[in-house]
Amino acid sequence: MITLQDCLARDAADPLRTLRELFSIPPGVIYLDGNSLGAMPKAAPARAAEVVTREWGHDLIRSWNTAGWHSLPQRLGNQLAPLIGAAADEVVVTDSTSINLFKVLSAALSMAAQDTPQRKLVVSERSNFPTDLYIAEGLCRERGYTLQLVESDEIAAALTPQVAVLVLTHVNYRTGAMHDMAGVTAAAHAVGARVVWDLAHSAGAVPVDLQGANADFAVGCGYKYLNGGPGAPAFVWVHPRHTDRFWQPLSGWWGHAAPFAFTPGYEPAAGITRYLCGTPPIVSLSLLECGLDAFAAAQPLGGMAALRAKSLALTDLFMALVEQRCAGHDLGLATPRAHHQRGSQVSLTRESANGESGAFAIVQALIARGVVGDFRAGDGHRHPDILRFGFTPLYLGFADVWTAVDQLHQVLHSGEWQAAQFRQQHAVT
Repeated sequence: MITLQDCLARDAADPLRTLRELFSIPPGVIYLDGNSLGAMPKAAPARAAEVVTREWGHDLIRSWNTAGWHSLPQRLGNQLAPLIGAAADEVVVTDSTSINLFKVLSAALSMAAQDTPQRKLVVSERSNFPTDLYIAEGLCRERGYTLQLVESDEIAAALTPQVAVLVLTHVNYRTGAMHDMAGVTAAAHAVGARVVWDLAHSAGAVPVDLQGANADFAVGCGYKYLNGGPGAPAFVWVHPRHTDRFWQPLSGWWGHAAPFAFTPGYEPAAGITRYLCGTPPIVSLSLLECGLDAFAAAQPLGGMAALRAKSLALTDLFMALVEQRCAGHDLGLATPRAHHQRGSQVSLTRESANGESGAFAIVQALIARGVVGDFRAGDGHRHPDILRFGFTPLYLGFADVWTAVDQLHQVLHSGEWQAAQFRQQHAVT
């Protein structure tokens, strides 16, 4: 039996425990939703005030030069690059994940149209995050391609010589299952297809090696494990062999080779800078910098390797405690147990009775007790309702995991989740 004292002892021996002090966690809250919105770095309010009050309020337009606003997308890209296995000047932070996916998938399709015009398939996972599928669907309709959706275990068979581009999220947002990036990329390249990776649930959560995997394109989110704040800018990476081959379709002035020459014709900047579009959101970029600074603080303590080891230990503990303390309540496990097959979350399922699993209400009852996770609905077929819990090793401890499972046990054992108040759904679940 795993006890609270066991978990407290593990926290005392944890070399990463001091990183929690970099974040603002409300008293009495165990935050297991950092895979949806990361916690706020304590430095963020002061940094926001500095940008708004001094850089904007006092220095006004001069701050584009004096505060370095103009180079923030590239500077943050260079700060983020080591977390995803990219080199300097290969990443920019800009726009949203959806917009960046539109850019890189457009570029990938343009390359396919030039190199292999007979290929007319774009393949993606049926349970990919919906915005990725929506963007792919729109581009396929516009460009004359067909979007083929397959289950995760069908991807290898779907990679035929008719495939132009494979679009995948590295870590599945529902289950936490993680693809073998290097293996999948090699398989796609073997049939002549290019691969677009979405790192929304990977960056800052698991070590990623885009260069080592020989990937083609990648995008990702700034407000989940990177803790950049709600709506934080996303990022985009393009392998250097592809960067200068095509314009990306959103040819805005910030991606121009000489934006302040104000010439009427577009000339794309060299390298990854051409994947910028319009004027960058300076306040949001500055807050994301606070989130990235936490990873710089983790570097002397072992960096991403140490964070990954702790993440796996936290998720292993959560799964073991759920099995130990919540048996008999119809909970299942959607997340792979094998370390190399999962990200930094654990997704539990619950069997439906009379067409309702109770998963949503259970999550709401947990939130009322101060344990914040989230719910993802099933599709009534292969994918059941999910109780989803994200584990951010920068600010979570082992005692947090024990307490979270203890609260889950109490919610299930008491049946309090069946109260009407926990069944009221809001716009955001």
